[in-house]
Amino acid sequence: TENVCFQTINLGGIKDYIPEIKRCRRLMLIGCGTSYHSAIATRQLLEELTELPVMVELASDFLDRTTPVFRDDVCFFISQSGETADTLMALRYCKERGALIVGITNTVGSSICRESHCGVHINAGPEIGVASTKAYTSQFISLVMFALVMSEDRISLRQRRTEIIEGLKNLQEQIKAVLMLDGKVQELAKDLYQQKSLLIMGRGFNFATCLEGALKVKELTYMHSEGIMAGELKHGPLALIDDQMPVLMIVMRDPVYIKCMNALQQVTSREGRPILICEEGDEETSSMASKVLQVPRTVDCLQGILTVIPMQLLSYHIAMQRGCNVDCPRNLAKSVTVE
Repeated sequence: TENVCFQTINLGGIKDYIPEIKRCRRLMLIGCGTSYHSAIATRQLLEELTELPVMVELASDFLDRTTPVFRDDVCFFISQSGETADTLMALRYCKERGALIVGITNTVGSSICRESHCGVHINAGPEIGVASTKAYTSQFISLVMFALVMSEDRISLRQRRTEIIEGLKNLQEQIKAVLMLDGKVQELAKDLYQQKSLLIMGRGFNFATCLEGALKVKELTYMHSEGIMAGELKHGPLALIDDQMPVLMIVMRDPVYIKCMNALQQVTSREGRPILICEEGDEETSSMASKVLQVPRTVDCLQGILTVIPMQLLSYHIAMQRGCNVDCPRNLAKSVTVE
């Protein structure tokens, strides 16, 4: 018997609302900072598995634009603390307009949790540092699981779902393998910590890692960093590339591999010395780089979980080299749920 179809995903907090969500016309994912990046990371998979238009919005900008919201929209509000002011204001805005509100938080009893119609608690445990790390990967996985729930009755997507569920089962061991790279990442930090800037490039499923990696570098090390969509390289950022500019590129053997290799060649032909994050055993790609971190291969839509961890570690080690306070970056505060 084919027990594949019994690989069900159960998200208890939204179970009763699934039929209503399946009738919607559009998904909106709204958050700030790292939570916004988790939405970007999963948008492509949500589009693929739900076949709905998916809007990803920064809460502050969404409010500034007074975006049209309709009764047949489903709006996801992503926030580690569940108290992020902009996200909470955006939630109230959408709720007034009759949309279905889904909260994705890490804190039971938080404002977003209470004011949503339903939600997913990501169960990451308390995030102590101001710069979110484990909450990012947990939000990512929660949104992937939601995409799987939305597609469970589609025969045409069964193979894809099975592949993703198998990928989720293997993540724990693969994350352990990525954490073993810590020593290599520390060596990399020694080369980078005195630099003024770091460009991080990728595309497709790994673009979110570039944005989140750059945000972590900014938050923890106070160094300038920018996540660049590799497809935009020749529309301006290429002017920044020379033998002095540190560039980190994420190049996986996924559907955008050839396009990423094109960007990589653009960088190397201008004397750039890119640091690469690529797949284990991919010697051909590694040979193009000055330094390499190889991470295990997983299904394309989950690869961002394994590529973001070296970026989180890199930010940590650069911060340590620079003598920065890793848990409490200057000028930043953290929203905390009042117990």
